[in-house]
Amino acid sequence: MSYKAIYTYAWDLQEAGVPAAVDEFRRLGLDTVTVAGSYHAGKFLRPRGTRGKVYFPEDGTVYFHADPARYGTIQPLANSLLAEGDVLGELTRSDMATNVWLVLLHNTRLGMAHPESVVRNAFGDPYFYNLCPSAPDARAYAVALASDVTERYPVSGISLEAPGWTPYAHGFHHEFALLKSNAWLENLLGLCFCEHCLADAERAGIDARRLKAQIASDIEAYLESGIDYPADMAEAFWRADLAGDFELQSFLDFRCGVVTSLVGEIRDAVRADATVSVIPSVARPTAGAWYEGSDLPALAQTAGIIEACFYEASAERVSADLFDLQRRLRGAGKLRGILRPSYPDLASKTEFLGAVQALRNSGVEEVAFYNWGFLRQDNLAWIGDVMRELG
Repeated sequence: MSYKAIYTYAWDLQEAGVPAAVDEFRRLGLDTVTVAGSYHAGKFLRPRGTRGKVYFPEDGTVYFHADPARYGTIQPLANSLLAEGDVLGELTRSDMATNVWLVLLHNTRLGMAHPESVVRNAFGDPYFYNLCPSAPDARAYAVALASDVTERYPVSGISLEAPGWTPYAHGFHHEFALLKSNAWLENLLGLCFCEHCLADAERAGIDARRLKAQIASDIEAYLESGIDYPADMAEAFWRADLAGDFELQSFLDFRCGVVTSLVGEIRDAVRADATVSVIPSVARPTAGAWYEGSDLPALAQTAGIIEACFYEASAERVSADLFDLQRRLRGAGKLRGILRPSYPDLASKTEFLGAVQALRNSGVEEVAFYNWGFLRQDNLAWIGDVMRELG
């Protein structure tokens, strides 16, 4: 299957009308629509919006008709747009392939409703925006979501985002602190020590409760110290912790196994002829994915496809990230790329063309562009120009 895709949202498609949107995508030289099937909250500026320019989506909802019988304790919440029409169903009846983008475990609304299944830091504080991939109910929800949409709709595939642990700093509503943050502090605060993680890690031979107590003590001492780690020193301190603490290394390796096994369960449950790709990280560059539980070659082997976000400010940086990622994959699975032809990434047409060319030159033929509703008309035109120029 060819994959020249545009990422988009149901509200933008519904506003423009699916036939008109599909016509535009075809004119741009694209063959696939990757539409959000489950998504979180946001505040989005839409340059070409005709029913308002700033949009607030309903938090933690799904944009397809889910079957409640497929789910357990954690049930999907239907978005109100479904009362106006089934955009996903309409897309699947068009002449373009339809790929569904599922945000799995980053869901504040479901986290608030199911605190027993959310990430908890070393102090036991809940992170409601992140269902924990070690929690059985959260895993069952993710598997059911993926299998449900592929069984009920003739989609060509799914792209899985947020199958693991979201980093501590991820733009939660009014996220705030009256002290400087740094990589060391954020990485320690981002580790999950919920009862599910503790029990599973202990079964794997890791003294997770000792590690939890140690990390809580280290964070508390830092917060009481009056010291602010400079950014470069904090990075070095975090690397030193990783190099010097076998238990911490083992715990992070354990997390990768949890996410890989969840993706494996999803691949087994999804319709056999539907592709499964994993968007492995919110980190830049992609090599930082391991912190979220994303073992890149293991996920490539398990799902079949890594769909990497090359969200960089130049073609040179995209090339560097790509080179490193392919080195890490060592031929495992297939690699797709996602690019943003606009500020804050590829802010000139020349850089955008260079980035697409860099992917092509390295054998990455399947590419997607993010995101239709966010892009100005001029930036959308770049996509068409590049598709025509590169063929």
